Amino acid sequence: MTKAEEIVIRSIHGIEELEEVRKLESSIWGETDSIPAHQTLTAAKNGGLVIGAYCEGKLIGFQYSFPGFNGQSAYLCSHILGIDERFRNKGIGEKLKLAQREEALKLGYSLITWTYDPLESVNGYLNIAKLGGVCSTYIANCYGEMEDLLNSGIPSDRFLVEWHIDKKETTDSSGQGMPLDFVMENSLIQWDTVEKGLPVPSFTRPLPEQECETAFVALPKDFRTIRVTNIQAANEWRMKTRDIFTGLFQQGWQVTGFMKNSMTEIPVQFYMLSRK
Repeated sequence: MTKAEEIVIRSIHGIEELEEVRKLESSIWGETDSIPAHQTLTAAKNGGLVIGAYCEGKLIGFQYSFPGFNGQSAYLCSHILGIDERFRNKGIGEKLKLAQREEALKLGYSLITWTYDPLESVNGYLNIAKLGGVCSTYIANCYGEMEDLLNSGIPSDRFLVEWHIDKKETTDSSGQGMPLDFVMENSLIQWDTVEKGLPVPSFTRPLPEQECETAFVALPKDFRTIRVTNIQAANEWRMKTRDIFTGLFQQGWQVTGFMKNSMTEIPVQFYMLSRK
């Protein structure tokens, strides 16, 4: 990205700009059933946020959130974050989330929540390692069967992330000094590498004993390619990770870290969990 393509992040309030958000959402997910601008406008006027990322004046990414209430306290529900395919993997998602944090603090929020597919390693790295979110809730088939470009073919399982924004802005949970060999050996999911170097889950280990303080769960580096090229393997990853995380969360564990490895011969990343 050149200096001429510098990204500008700002809040969006007007109906015309919110219509551009709707169009971008539709193009990213390949759907015509996008959130109408009158709904995002109403949310933005009543405790919600719509934040846009612009390149040379053109909208290339956005984040939409609305207020939530659990019966005791209010929080911000971060519903959608989308980036034009041509601008992904450039740190724009992180910029949008940090702007969201800043604006949410101004509105008096201390907590932002959202869901994401735990098998999407890029999102896991951002949400857990870089932003410092934690997760102890697994929602099986959260949105039912989805037919959009990014979700079709497998159950829509999701992590529910809690981001306590009144704490440190970011946290370094991308490794915590753990040797990679140790993490690989102790991962609760083991894998085989098949055609094109893609991983397929082979077997799972028993859940940790009570005295253990840290647990590791592998996930593919490139789940989207697996979903497109080998739907059976994609569903195996879905079901095995569902069983592991559901069992861990029931025992009082929570996801607190994400270990990203850059070794091309190792086709997985790792979640790190600790007891609450």
